[in-house]
Amino acid sequence: MPLHRPAFLFCLAALLSLGHAAALHAQTTGTAASDRPAHFVAHDPQADFERRVVQIPMRDGVKLHTVILIPASARRAPMLLTRTPYDADGMTSHAKSNQLGAVLQGYDNFPELFHKDGYIRVVQDVRGKYGSEGDYVMNRPQIGPLNDSSVDHSTDTWDTIDWLVKHVPESNGKVGILGISYDGFTSLMALFHPHPALKVAVPMNPMVDGWIGDDWFHNGAFRQIGLPYIYEQVNSAGNTIDWIETTTDQYDFYLKAGSAGALGKSRGMEQNGFFRKLLAHPAYDAFWQQQAVDKLLAREPLKVPVMLVHGLWDQEDIYGALAVYDAIEPKDTGNDKVFLVMGPWNHGGQRTDGSALGPIKFGSDTAASFRSQVLRPFLDHYLMDAAPAMDVAPVTVFRTGENHWEHLKAWPLGCAEGCSIKPTPLYLQDQGQLAFQAQAATGSAAYTSDPAKPVPFLPRPVKGQGYDDNPWPQWLVTDQREAATRPDVLTFVSQVLDAPLRISGAPRVALTLSTTGSDGDFVIKLIDVYPDQTPADPQMAGYQLMVSADILRGRYRDSFEHPSPIPANTPVGIGFALPQANHTFLPGHRVMVQVQSSWFPLYDRNPQTYVPSIFLAQPQDYRKATITVKLGGADGSALVLPVVSGGGAAAAE
Repeated sequence: MPLHRPAFLFCLAALLSLGHAAALHAQTTGTAASDRPAHFVAHDPQADFERRVVQIPMRDGVKLHTVILIPASARRAPMLLTRTPYDADGMTSHAKSNQLGAVLQGYDNFPELFHKDGYIRVVQDVRGKYGSEGDYVMNRPQIGPLNDSSVDHSTDTWDTIDWLVKHVPESNGKVGILGISYDGFTSLMALFHPHPALKVAVPMNPMVDGWIGDDWFHNGAFRQIGLPYIYEQVNSAGNTIDWIETTTDQYDFYLKAGSAGALGKSRGMEQNGFFRKLLAHPAYDAFWQQQAVDKLLAREPLKVPVMLVHGLWDQEDIYGALAVYDAIEPKDTGNDKVFLVMGPWNHGGQRTDGSALGPIKFGSDTAASFRSQVLRPFLDHYLMDAAPAMDVAPVTVFRTGENHWEHLKAWPLGCAEGCSIKPTPLYLQDQGQLAFQAQAATGSAAYTSDPAKPVPFLPRPVKGQGYDDNPWPQWLVTDQREAATRPDVLTFVSQVLDAPLRISGAPRVALTLSTTGSDGDFVIKLIDVYPDQTPADPQMAGYQLMVSADILRGRYRDSFEHPSPIPANTPVGIGFALPQANHTFLPGHRVMVQVQSSWFPLYDRNPQTYVPSIFLAQPQDYRKATITVKLGGADGSALVLPVVSGGGAAAAE
């Protein structure tokens, strides 16, 4: 028998009331259900991008933490990938913002790429770091003698790109890889057996050869101020174990510690696999040679267009980009796949304001012009569906001193048709003189190097990285006048120039010297000395600007792989290349060369007594030595400059 309508409504209300009461009871009396949704999907109607966080599986089952930032308007958009050991979440969360440009402001700071046209940004933690699974290996070598596993950065990049093109429907299936420093190294790794969807690579300031001239050594001299980085980078996945220094002056800290090996051991670093490798391989043996990226790429076919980006005052990886350029440019028979950019920047300075570096001004924002006029057209040409034309020269290099860009067909041909680069000796002479003519009489200049009082690479106190006024990013342009006043630094200076002196390429050291010790380090600096008065910029009056400088550990003077003692009191030749430069010494300036035997605490001290491993040198091994540099004669000491001569000026702006 059907209910009357009023009775039905009353019963329905009662049932709803009971159900509501039961629901409230369940919410307030505690149940096993979680209040947190299994997968919360954030929604912001005003956001200009979507953030997706995924774990991408590799061929061995390891999953890599990956952040994908997709502009709201993205339709058939190209993807830009960076693979990093520096925290993908942090690198893509520099601001709590719903605007893509803001969240990428820190590491990327390439607004020209993300404010329009919808590039999809992908940042991934490498194996064993931050959110990714697997084992971390510093600069994991390619599969081969140094890597007996089935995976490396090349395979991980291939697997990542393969997943992206299949699972990001907003993309056009084209991928570029871009990165700075370690991320520049992983960008180079993508060039080995590249995925078909990889259309372009932009390695910036890449780590290439850690023994010859990048992070760990320079020509055999150990960069001991890298120990804190090694300690924090390797000892935990998320860099949660801090290196603590007990003094604010790194000069005092490292001097009291003794050898670099003793310092590492005192901090428990023998637990650190990479530190153990350093101790085991102080020379340029197979361990270093078989992972030198330039040597490996020289044997690979060139399949992907590459833009190598280099900083002329890169304080960390000043060797790598140009070494790779030399290795792969000969393969570019059409002169349309290998591009080189050299700017007046420190390590990664192309990301920020490029109008100055320390007190050195360039007359324009060189980094902004690079990003908008070179990097953006280059990426658009290879990655956008429309493939817009680009007008990017094979070599785009800034000429410091004259402060303008040059657009060249090759490097180091730093001028127009009809010019040449002529190796030109600049001779060290008596009375601290420097000239392009050798002196006839044989002479000498000497200094005493004391390991107890090494030459600082910066004016003291040498503050560590992390301070607000950290000098590290600008140290290569630090005024060298303080070093010039020390008795353990030989200083040679030319007459005032009456015409521009242009160099393009690597200056080469050609010294003849002897030492009372059996080992020693030799630091050579090429310096631009400003006029005593500079009314337009008074702080630059008399400034001594390093144009190019480096160090050689004397035991490697004949062979990087097989060290040998220096015979005491016997003249020996010291020859090596300084970092490449593209500089003009202007009229009214002078040229200076400084010679010294320590650069502390940037490099560990040479005991100046030959020992099997300087990492293990004992306090009694550190002894004073007198170094005598030969001047004049057939084998008189010189710095050979790559002088630009003949022809017209390079295409410039």
